Amino acid sequence: MKLSNSLFFSAALIAIVSATSCTKEYTCQCKIKYSGVAGMPDSTINEYQIRDTKKTAKSICEGNSATYEKDNVKTVETCQLF
Repeated sequence: MKLSNSLFFSAALIAIVSATSCTKEYTCQCKIKYSGVAGMPDSTINEYQIRDTKKTAKSICEGNSATYEKDNVKTVETCQLF
């Protein structure tokens, strides 16, 4: 009976650790720089949370990096996971 209880406890502990260690909360920070037209702000920083595995969170975050241009305003958004 002791072996059965120990085995059950060990399996439960492994399951809990596995489930909680896979996903964590990460911060994605995006720096946005503007250029091309006078009076535009130099840069802004946006942050948001991503709860996922590190690999997926990094992919989502860095996937938001881009360069846009409209009406002579160039916007460069660079995102990094923390």
